[in-house]
Amino acid sequence: MDLSIIIVNYKSAGLVLDCISSVYEQTKEISFEIILVDNHSEDNCRELVLEKFPAVQWIQTGYNAGFARANNEGIKIAKGANILLLNSDTIVLDRALDKTIALFKKDDAVGCGVQLLNTDGSHQISGAHFVKGGLNFLLPLPYLGRFIRYWGYKLGSRVPSITEVKDRVEVDWIVGAFLLAKRTAIDKAGMLDDDFFMYAEEIEWCSRLRRQGKMVLYSEPKVIHIGGGTSGNFYDTKEAENSKNLWNRKGRQIMLSMFVRTRKQYGIGYFLLMLAIFIFDIPVFIFGLLIEKIFKGSHARYTWKNVGDYIKNVWCLISNAGKIISNKPQFYRV
Repeated sequence: MDLSIIIVNYKSAGLVLDCISSVYEQTKEISFEIILVDNHSEDNCRELVLEKFPAVQWIQTGYNAGFARANNEGIKIAKGANILLLNSDTIVLDRALDKTIALFKKDDAVGCGVQLLNTDGSHQISGAHFVKGGLNFLLPLPYLGRFIRYWGYKLGSRVPSITEVKDRVEVDWIVGAFLLAKRTAIDKAGMLDDDFFMYAEEIEWCSRLRRQGKMVLYSEPKVIHIGGGTSGNFYDTKEAENSKNLWNRKGRQIMLSMFVRTRKQYGIGYFLLMLAIFIFDIPVFIFGLLIEKIFKGSHARYTWKNVGDYIKNVWCLISNAGKIISNKPQFYRV
């Protein structure tokens, strides 16, 4: 079998049906299987999917296992020579899977992604290069992040994210909405890390896959990624409330996952450095907002509630620091 497609579902039956429909409609030249892993949605998705697509293999986790653990359940039973992690909020366009496998078979890479598109057809970040220590995650910090970005550009730092894919681009990690890897590479690198609930798990996984060979993006195959289809249901957020928001519950999960990834990929030193900077930004946030309130009043970009919630999220990092440093198995879910 050419390809095993693993889709994780959490209360997104409509998106799942559209995704699977696009796979069948646009895939004609390769042999494939679809494995749907449900994170205890407790709805009628199973009946809806299997009635329309009886060949789909259904796995019920029995609890909300998140992204890494759910995909691992699919990987365990997958029979394909290649494994594709495909988000439920994606739509396959113009024979994208056929094209991807055709390109991948001729390539010496061990993993690949494609050009992801927004629903309006504009380009979306599809992969990226590593930044040492994961320090690019400092950029969303209130006020301090703008200062870091300014000096980053001044010092000639390159933008790590790849939005427009040109022909074939080698990258360090691929966005998990469409992440394809050779089974042989997974057998050597291992599956996704079960410590992660959601966010950053594909980055850490790609760091291990990258040791087995190249990771690339292809420009010709294109897939729409709606974004936030599953996480929006769980965190009750809109897609606009993205990783730049470090004060809501979703931001807390992103922060925790990124710090876990920093510890695993770069070690204790970079973890402690990142934590110190996040703590240092608390007085910066307070002082910056105070000045902005004086001069802009109600037009300030942040609120005092944002400050309070940011402090709560940083406290979550501090309270988990010992467990993260010890690197013992732990399910980091908030």
